[in-house]
Amino acid sequence: MPKGYWIGHVTIDDMETYKLYQQANAAPFKEFGAKFLVRGGPQQVREGDMRGRSVVLEFPTIEAAYACYESDAYQKAKAIRDAVSAGDIAIVEGYDPS
Repeated sequence: MPKGYWIGHVTIDDMETYKLYQQANAAPFKEFGAKFLVRGGPQQVREGDMRGRSVVLEFPTIEAAYACYESDAYQKAKAIRDAVSAGDIAIVEGYDPS
């Protein structure tokens, strides 16, 4: 079964409040088996336009990735993020060569 990934690009307007979002998302991410592969850090945009922060989360399955996003706990965390940032998030099925 293929893994699932969240790929996000975010512009943060208030980092202190965004930290509350990070605290609030920890429980649903743990519940659904999320693992950070990229969490901010320096980036060089080589083509196109991107927001200042990139995030990639890996989930054990694509179903877990969808379920986490749709969960009440994540939606409560997202409400904190929405107030202080703008972002683009895609949920993507991982490549399964088998």
